[in-house]
Amino acid sequence: MLVRRTFDPYLALIVAAVTMVVARGASWGQQDTREALDAYAYALLWTGPVAVLLSRRFPLLTTAAALAACDLYLIGGYAYGPSFISPAVLLFLLVTRGHRLMAWVMAGMTLVSFLSYAWLVGQLDFFHNVWILTFIMLLMVLAELVRIVKERRAERERTAEEEARRQASEERLTMAQELHDVLAHNISLIHVQASTGLHLIDANPEQARTALATIKTASKEVLGEMRSVLNVLREGAPRSPTAGLDRLDELVERSGLTVTLKRVGSRPLPPQVERAAYRIVQESLTNAARHAPGADVGVRLEYAEKELVVRVTDTGATTPPAPSESLSESGSGNGIPGMRERAAALGGTLVAGPSGPGFQVEARFPLPEETS
Repeated sequence: MLVRRTFDPYLALIVAAVTMVVARGASWGQQDTREALDAYAYALLWTGPVAVLLSRRFPLLTTAAALAACDLYLIGGYAYGPSFISPAVLLFLLVTRGHRLMAWVMAGMTLVSFLSYAWLVGQLDFFHNVWILTFIMLLMVLAELVRIVKERRAERERTAEEEARRQASEERLTMAQELHDVLAHNISLIHVQASTGLHLIDANPEQARTALATIKTASKEVLGEMRSVLNVLREGAPRSPTAGLDRLDELVERSGLTVTLKRVGSRPLPPQVERAAYRIVQESLTNAARHAPGADVGVRLEYAEKELVVRVTDTGATTPPAPSESLSESGSGNGIPGMRERAAALGGTLVAGPSGPGFQVEARFPLPEETS
């Protein structure tokens, strides 16, 4: 709005300059048939540019004043031409600024005033009157077309802004989910390993040392991932690559479990599928460490032509959980529903349940056709 208001004085100066140039030329060309310009004529001509300058604040009053000045200029017998410029500009501005009803009413009044003047001076020529009507109609139609273009452009800009806000909201939701998963996995891992370390610190110091080393790695990992996700919230900060299946080896290594990782086939995956598959494996390993200590875990990735299959299976607990790892401390129980939501969001499915003495999680993600 400030930019538009700043442009108003320049528009008024342009209208004033054009009006004065046209007035001088028209007066010279019609000096034999029309009155010469005097102070009164110049005062009437300057009414138009002043009206343009104030038109945004007083749209109806300024348009009426410019039309009245135009009529008085014609009645004074001065040269045709320059007095029409300001009313035409003001009618155009009324339409493009949204005052359509007012603009069309003022256009009708302009037509009546011009025809009335023609009748007063005896210019009852049919074609002359048709020319006046045609000119006013063309002006108004052009103004309406410009208004439509402006409104459509504004609508596109609003749509683009809404889409940008929607994408930003979805990105923040994704980051929140990423942060939740990272915290849940690593803190659960730290909790399990700390309980194990406390339980074995006297009877098996070496295994307790391994648990402490895992805690150190997991805490460093969670701090790094938190920093990576939170940096995105800073204006203009680049986003670090999110966790993908290429980092499964690191995940398996720090899980503290005996894990067999097997990949069947290979193909590029959409980033969102990679992220969801990684998080499902991560949550499954967390659950295995929490509920099936000592179990052997198998992670199998099958890259089919039309789907990715992620299967995590454990053989069941072989050692009792550490004393502090009671059922009440084992988590909120939202792990499987969260995994199922991740799969469903990408059009996939997730099935989780007992498998022999252990437990199995199987997720299937549909994949787009590979492009050559």
